[in-house]
Amino acid sequence: MSSIRNQMTKETRGAIVQYALFRWENAVVLAGTIVLTGLMPKPFPWWPIWGWPLLGLLGIGAIFYSSLTNEKKNAELLLRYFQERFDLKHIQQTELREEVELALEYQRRIETQVRQKGRGILWDQPEDTANQLNDWIANVYQIAQRLDVYRRDGLLDSQRQTVPNEIRSLETRIDQEKNQTFKSQLSELLESKKRQWESLQALDTRMKQAEIQLSQTLAAMATVDNQVKLIDAQDVESGRSERLRADIREQVNRLNDLIGSINEVYDYHKPGMV
Repeated sequence: MSSIRNQMTKETRGAIVQYALFRWENAVVLAGTIVLTGLMPKPFPWWPIWGWPLLGLLGIGAIFYSSLTNEKKNAELLLRYFQERFDLKHIQQTELREEVELALEYQRRIETQVRQKGRGILWDQPEDTANQLNDWIANVYQIAQRLDVYRRDGLLDSQRQTVPNEIRSLETRIDQEKNQTFKSQLSELLESKKRQWESLQALDTRMKQAEIQLSQTLAAMATVDNQVKLIDAQDVESGRSERLRADIREQVNRLNDLIGSINEVYDYHKPGMV
């Protein structure tokens, strides 16, 4: 699965550039340049008329460059930008919304700890941490979205009540029907209703799995959060950090597979479609 972070590269670069351009320090330098150019255009006899504008331009350039190369600050910006992409208003059920909020908090804590510990402790590059955590959170959000729509889908509730009754009614009519043409048509309708019921049951099973997996994922995130606190250089040699990385990859892949299986039987954008 392609990294969510890679899909957002252009947008996040734009956010970083915007931050670099509109820092308050740049505003102070620009204002100072204008004031000094107006009040003291030539503080020294040898001072050129373009002296203050040149210094102001160099100052803004230095601030801009330092902003673009400030890895820690840019990481904070990217994390905040990424988390803002998940609009929790789209998840109406309080329980699911709180679970996504908790997952986002774990993401913030884990990524912050990894960056504080430096390179090589858990991931060779802190950016690798961001990529895996972003994919993990994106999957959590998608699972929560589908569960939210599924739980509120009144048409599915209605089908669970009516389809079994319709199947029993059709079976009775087929037994009683003497006309072979009608009997054949009723049999085709019965098979269609049975397939519909099987789809409903398959969907319910997958959604139960999703509920369990969502809870397991939050527990796994809590575990990772605690274990990252304990990781040190010795753990790199012992293989403990590699096991932790493998656990995260497994969680991401498991959620991704589950989302794919749900999409096979349920279009969450169109409630009731199975």
